[in-house]
Amino acid sequence: MLVGFDTLDDAGVYLLQDDLALIQTLDFFTPIVDDAYLFGQVAAANALSDVYAMGGKPLTAMNIVCFPNCEDYSILRDIIRGGVDKVKEAGALLVGGHSVDDNEPKYGLAVTGVVHPQKLIRNNGLRAGDILFLTKPLGSGIIATAIKAEMVSVPVVEEAVRWMATLNSAAAEAAVDVGVQCGTDVTGFGLLGHLVEMTEASGVSAEVFADQLYFMREALQCASMGLVPGGAYANRDYLGTRVIIEDNVDGAVKDVAYSPETSGGLLLGVPEDRGNAMAEALTRKGVSYAIVGRAVPTRSYSVVVKGGR
Repeated sequence: MLVGFDTLDDAGVYLLQDDLALIQTLDFFTPIVDDAYLFGQVAAANALSDVYAMGGKPLTAMNIVCFPNCEDYSILRDIIRGGVDKVKEAGALLVGGHSVDDNEPKYGLAVTGVVHPQKLIRNNGLRAGDILFLTKPLGSGIIATAIKAEMVSVPVVEEAVRWMATLNSAAAEAAVDVGVQCGTDVTGFGLLGHLVEMTEASGVSAEVFADQLYFMREALQCASMGLVPGGAYANRDYLGTRVIIEDNVDGAVKDVAYSPETSGGLLLGVPEDRGNAMAEALTRKGVSYAIVGRAVPTRSYSVVVKGGR
């Protein structure tokens, strides 16, 4: 077992032979958008992301479906069609799945992938001086909350869904090409939660530059209106004093940094001498990114969010 439960990493990784390891993961959740087809795409991209976060390539996927028998089955067909299209885009094969009768619809995938053991990306390889790259803007959890409240425009929803449905494949390829060996994807524990997992697994601390974070359209405005998911407060309470946020950081930025993300980007720890190569590789592959912080020697905290560099 190369990766198990001990560092709270994105997926399990099992060594098959010297040059080949197996990645296994699964993820599913309730609808976050009204359009069934788009929900299927987002849920599938989110599940596939764990394989990309390990530097791997998805091979097969299996549907996980919860759906009420009394509901219109055309909705379920659209959900699964969205998932299948995203699996095909990833170059993987859908090989079956399982469904149960449930009053609340849920959908996702169990995904199997492969990775070369020497190219494996883990969350415990962060070293002091490493630069933190983030490959998607923050705010999907905030926008999803605004969607439920019907307080966000159609263009904003479309942009958020486009980000969530975007595979992390190109970002993962860039990271592997540059030789990055530390990273994770930003999902339910939010930017700060997943970064704390990285720092504590690696025995370092980190600085996040609030003025370098980037956000989905209107995410900060929605947060400032109080459209913040309960998961953000749960993450904040769980992380406690392990995260310090300086007083000059805007309240909306704090909320988004704690907020859960759906199918978020990769958070990569890149050695400083490879920073330019990482930026160039991401640019070549058309991947959006921001440099949002750096790892530092261990402190009394795990992460500090600074109002400026």
